[in-house]
Amino acid sequence: MFADHDAYIAAAPEELRPLLVRLRAQLARVLPDAEEVIAYKMPGFRIGKSIVAGYAAFSRQCGLYLPASAIKSHAGDIAGAGLKATKTGVTFSPSRPIPDILVEKLALASRKDQNI
Repeated sequence: MFADHDAYIAAAPEELRPLLVRLRAQLARVLPDAEEVIAYKMPGFRIGKSIVAGYAAFSRQCGLYLPASAIKSHAGDIAGAGLKATKTGVTFSPSRPIPDILVEKLALASRKDQNI
């Protein structure tokens, strides 16, 4: 288990760390009242009792995790960016990073969908 976001990012594969640092900063900017937490063994942003967004690093890619409704409402934007989505996540890599505007749209949709 990681103590905080810094420890998680430091333990991630070196080539993915810049993506995680950027994503963390974007989420912190878009969700200024969110608390940084470690939940489900990954870094997340919580407002009240709700996890609004989380992220993770794997061997070759990263993922941004949000409620299914946020992913579904922006499926066209995700596909348009050339990214793959699951029901609750969007994966990206150094060769195909997630666009800043898409992070913002997804985080705000997650917040709205959770009535926060």
